[in-house]
Amino acid sequence: MTKTLIRYSIALICSLGVHQAAVANSSETKNTWQLIDNFESAELASDWQKKDTRNDTSPHVPNPQVTKHVKETGQSNTFLLKKPAAEGIVGNRKALTFKPLPTTVNVGETYTFFTRINIEYFPNNHIFGLSNLDAKGIEENDYNAFEPSIRITDKKESNGFKNTGALMVKIDGGYSNIQHYAEQRSAKPALENTWYDIWYVVNNATLENEGQNFDVYVRGGEFTEQTLVYKKASFRMKRELPLIYFLMNTNTGSVKKPYGNGGVRYDDLYMIKGISLHSPI
Repeated sequence: MTKTLIRYSIALICSLGVHQAAVANSSETKNTWQLIDNFESAELASDWQKKDTRNDTSPHVPNPQVTKHVKETGQSNTFLLKKPAAEGIVGNRKALTFKPLPTTVNVGETYTFFTRINIEYFPNNHIFGLSNLDAKGIEENDYNAFEPSIRITDKKESNGFKNTGALMVKIDGGYSNIQHYAEQRSAKPALENTWYDIWYVVNNATLENEGQNFDVYVRGGEFTEQTLVYKKASFRMKRELPLIYFLMNTNTGSVKKPYGNGGVRYDDLYMIKGISLHSPI
């Protein structure tokens, strides 16, 4: 057996062990899921803020981001559609949407978050996750306001690297595709117009106590059952502060080199103290 295969086998065994332990833990928890938002009201709730903090559209379009409730075709369900701008408009570089969490995740605590997403179409560039900054801090720091975060994009980076469209997590020094551990490879590109259930177990302990990281589980696309797809992804800034906001960010790219205006549909945002891998819906 090669050293590479041995390493993958060990990683797989560890991953399965973590999954089993988490499931056991989740079955014992007495906590209940708390709703962040399921977008069933007629309009975006007033506690969501929308800020376009780098609006370079030309000709200038005030408040270009598209963030609205939409009724699912043929269904009674309503979701949130978030786009950096309407079709044909480019240059909105920081389209932020954020809302206070119903419960603060204090330093030293672990919470599980649940989010459903559905990619309208590629090309696009989106990221969502949690922040430990207040509203002013989010506006001033945009990407650096994130701690745990999940990225959706097929954009070409400035260094020439072309993202595949696979879901990604933040790691030290950049991003990594989520993994299909059983097949020892990166996940395939995410499918358009397909709902993905995502659980992310957020460890807000200090670095000294092996925190500031999160595990991710996905069901959807190639993952027909709930699957551990990343272990110990990194917080972006590692500020070691209470997590207080849910945050989304997207951009069209520059006017000269646009990424595309593909949107992401969001639904059923929940959180629960501890580790819980049950579905809240």
